[in-house]
Amino acid sequence: MKHDLLSDVLSAIKNGDKSGKRETITSFSRLVKDVLLIFQKHNYIGDFEYIDDKRGGKIKIQLLGKVNDCNSIKPRFYVKKDEYEKWEKRFLPAIGLGLLIISTSEGILTHDVAKKKNIGGTLLAYVY
Repeated sequence: MKHDLLSDVLSAIKNGDKSGKRETITSFSRLVKDVLLIFQKHNYIGDFEYIDDKRGGKIKIQLLGKVNDCNSIKPRFYVKKDEYEKWEKRFLPAIGLGLLIISTSEGILTHDVAKKKNIGGTLLAYVY
């Protein structure tokens, strides 16, 4: 029984990368697609494609072996626009290394973009 789809997808990516797989197939949602687009833009994963299975759908993700760790953040903490450094220190190995994925009023963004736009949001995940 799946409760948190984002956690399932991120653990599939992390486990596939650590075991040396070239691709992984997992469940799909719009939130997952937005997070994977950010991962792809920053070269943590390769291409991904939607597979229609007449239920909820699946997604096939090409793995590049560049993910050291990724996970969803539970509970979903709220971040004010001037608190990003505190959360970087908590979830990332060093400031400037890795990404925090944030849900904002302007969509799913990385913490760097949210800092530049001077907006806060809800922490979803991290990757490095």
